[in-house]
Amino acid sequence: MAVTSASSIATTLGIGSGVDMVGLASQLAEAQFAPRTQQLADRSEKLERQISLAGSIRSALSQFALALGDRVRTGDLAPRATITNPAVAQVSSPLGSTGQGSFSIEVLQLATSQALASPAYPSASAGVGAGVLTLRFGETTSAGFVENTVRPAIDVTIPTGAKLSDVAAAINAKRAGVSAYVAQTDSGAQLVIKGPEGRDNGFMIEANEDAAEPGLAAIAWAPGSAPARLLSISQNAAYKLDGLTSSSASNIISNAAPGLNLSLTATNAGAPATIAFTQPQSGIEAVMQDMVGALNEITGMLREATDPMGGELARDPGARALSRKLSALGSKILMPGAAAGAPSTLTELGFATERDGSFRFDSVRLREVMAREPDAVAAMFTNGLNGVFAEIDKLSRESTLAKDPGTLGGSIARYRSQSTKLQTDLADLAEKQEALRASMVARFSKADSRVAASKSTLSFLQSQIDVWNAQRD
Repeated sequence: MAVTSASSIATTLGIGSGVDMVGLASQLAEAQFAPRTQQLADRSEKLERQISLAGSIRSALSQFALALGDRVRTGDLAPRATITNPAVAQVSSPLGSTGQGSFSIEVLQLATSQALASPAYPSASAGVGAGVLTLRFGETTSAGFVENTVRPAIDVTIPTGAKLSDVAAAINAKRAGVSAYVAQTDSGAQLVIKGPEGRDNGFMIEANEDAAEPGLAAIAWAPGSAPARLLSISQNAAYKLDGLTSSSASNIISNAAPGLNLSLTATNAGAPATIAFTQPQSGIEAVMQDMVGALNEITGMLREATDPMGGELARDPGARALSRKLSALGSKILMPGAAAGAPSTLTELGFATERDGSFRFDSVRLREVMAREPDAVAAMFTNGLNGVFAEIDKLSRESTLAKDPGTLGGSIARYRSQSTKLQTDLADLAEKQEALRASMVARFSKADSRVAASKSTLSFLQSQIDVWNAQRD
């Protein structure tokens, strides 16, 4: 009976039958840690879904802001300045402002800059002497010079052994609004010096030569001397806007009239051109419709994500804060400096909020307010500090703030931090599981050795019993 019981135990344990002790230890260790491992894995998967969803909402808002910004910057959402003779001037509106009405423009004279040439030299590497060149600025003609005492003269040091090209480099290094280069002409190499546009930006050149290395005086110039070297004189632009004569030191004129920039390119004396501003009603209607569609897509994502009955971001402060801001978007004052009676909110432009939080666009209301206040409506769609784009861009930028816990950016940063910690916890758990498995393998190996020894003893006893039974027979 004892022998039979021992054989039964050995058979049950699988002694001598090739039981995988390592596999058995792995299964037992895995079973020990399975509940905690699964819990951490489930939490990790949820965090990844939250990161992905919050990122998708943030990306949708960012793409909407970028698209709206591109549309605003094209200028077709604000009154656009046009001119009947585009060869005369380029017309535009200053950033953040709009123009209105119409103007006549007659360009009498373009602003020019003085250009002066040196005598001809054999080459750009020809020596010029040494000393100091002094440039004095003012109103210059071929016969006279009236110094601009407000603008200080500049001294350009020409070192010993300098070449003509070195003089150009020394003048450019001063960064005083005067440029120089060496031109290869039919007469030879000539230094060309140019000043900025404007009557008072002409110049004359004085030379203080180094007695040991003369020659620099050849570059000096004053009105009345060597008139052929004066290639052009400096003068202001002159133009008439609505018949009134004005002048400018530059051909680029900012705010020539409210909402109007000019860049003069040619003269048209005696043949005035007309500048007018087109109204962008169709463009604004289209962008309002697109905006409602984009916001409905974003709010739909938010509504599903923050659903208290299973939304992945149901308790997320960033998602909920963005939902509140979008819900209040229609009544938000976008133009704090708007005149009395002028529109300053999206609601006044036909932007309406439905009971379920979605948005719709009332084009009739927009047309009514545009008929009454076209410039004020257009002003809300400029690329300025205030307006529709400024508000959407602000919401987009806020959603990227990782350090603000009340934004989507803050939520994503928090989820990523938690995910990183979970991965560390999972790694620690794996290490503990491996340590338990290794310990079990060691213990099972010892037990296997002891049972193997017992099996050997049982085998010996069995053989003795068989001998005894044979002798009795």
